[in-house]
Amino acid sequence: MVMDFGVLKRIVNEEIVSHFDHSLVLRQTPCNASLRAMLAERFGNIVTVDYQPTCENMLGDFARRISRRLPEGVELHSLRLHETATSFAEWFAEDNR
Repeated sequence: MVMDFGVLKRIVNEEIVSHFDHSLVLRQTPCNASLRAMLAERFGNIVTVDYQPTCENMLGDFARRISRRLPEGVELHSLRLHETATSFAEWFAEDNR
């Protein structure tokens, strides 16, 4: 199914960009509490997640966030997240069923 790009862009901005853009992402653990407090002084936005924030794990999180907001009848096919200009991870729905 096809969907309006503007709707998809809004979903991605609300679910991903507004939370993670220009953020330091840390795994939520008891020992990270003091580290988070120290880093909060130097970094504007710290996001904590319940998984190790690797590119691959973040893609799974992003896929769940986006999928739950898609209109009825629309399925997420794939995602790609670049770590650098030449390093990236990909997520495909068919591999995660």
